Amino acid sequence: MSTHFATCDLCDEHKNDTDGDFRVLPPVFKDYGKRIRFSGQVATVKCFEDNTLVKAAVDSPGLGRVLVVDGGASVRRALVGGNLGKAAARNGWAGVVVDGCVRDSAELAECDVGIRALGLMPLPTEKRNEGQKDIAVQIQGVWVRPGDWLYADEDGMVIMSQPAA
Repeated sequence: MSTHFATCDLCDEHKNDTDGDFRVLPPVFKDYGKRIRFSGQVATVKCFEDNTLVKAAVDSPGLGRVLVVDGGASVRRALVGGNLGKAAARNGWAGVVVDGCVRDSAELAECDVGIRALGLMPLPTEKRNEGQKDIAVQIQGVWVRPGDWLYADEDGMVIMSQPAA
């Protein structure tokens, strides 16, 4: 995981790109993990109020990747909590970005992993074994594909089809 980047510099460099290989996520995500600056190749999960596949992902080797979770922007259930945050850190994930909610904010703040989400919700998910993994997802209207690269810092998050030079 490289920390030698700035999303503002990446935006300056790619602001005139029109091929769709550079995308900026809207400024609606809040920081919950210990790492504010993180980056890595993207793995995806799409689920709605069921974190079965999120748990399976963070329980597997992260290899410095960033898990992007399309939770349908639901604010009714938390897709990541303290246990999953600890699993992500323990298993080498650089970050977890949730288009939805998280819980256990005090525990997440101690996890050495980047965690971004729309907000906090104390209610856990239902376990229905539903969802999809390793597919293109839309996060706040922005397409994110497995294998893309995500860069996050104090100023925001950007998605690139190739790693930054």
